[in-house]
Amino acid sequence: MRAMLEGKRVSRISVRGFAVASATAVTTVGAVVGVAAGQPSSVGNTEAAAADATIADIPAGAQAQVQTASLTQQADDQSAQADTAALKSAQEAARKAAAETAQSKKDAADEAKAKKEAEERKKEELAASRSSARDVGDLLGKSSYTIAETQAIARQMIPGDQFQCFSNIVDHESSWNYRASNASSGAYGLVQALPGSKMASAGADWQTNPATQIKWGLNYMNDRYGSPCGAWSFWQANSWY
Repeated sequence: MRAMLEGKRVSRISVRGFAVASATAVTTVGAVVGVAAGQPSSVGNTEAAAADATIADIPAGAQAQVQTASLTQQADDQSAQADTAALKSAQEAARKAAAETAQSKKDAADEAKAKKEAEERKKEELAASRSSARDVGDLLGKSSYTIAETQAIARQMIPGDQFQCFSNIVDHESSWNYRASNASSGAYGLVQALPGSKMASAGADWQTNPATQIKWGLNYMNDRYGSPCGAWSFWQANSWY
């Protein structure tokens, strides 16, 4: 028996390394170990022995089979890892695509909503403008105007963000009396144009129509100060404009 083993050249290798690589390789190694040692073995015992052994005697001819099995298992493991990575990448790409699609739909819905709201506001503003025009039209052509009526006309003619500045100046100049006259200087009307006849450029009825006086006063403030608020800033610093 000793002579037979010496004739076949037995090499010593670590079984544990190959056992980790492949269950099939472990079984093969365990079987070979059992034969080489002259001991009976079963598949279960061989696998357990292969997993627990540190060093075993394996015939040189069996090493190639064990190495091939190990390399095959490594290749299978690498292939499985590559498949897992590819699947993960595909899932991530699908997730991003779904998120982008959802965001695009949301953006489109928001844009459509904003457009609809803008159209509704425009309709409301147009209706309000028409209503205001009718209101002003109802006020015009009267023989006299109250302060409230004169202010209502001004609100329809002066931009909303400029009305208060315009009103501040008129408060100081005429207290909203469209017939206010300064005997010493000749200034006349809501904005105390000097002389009052200047307002004829806005209408021949400048003496009796507050709308004509407001039109002239707004043009004057815009031309000289850029806006009623610009005129009001100057007035505050100089008590005239």
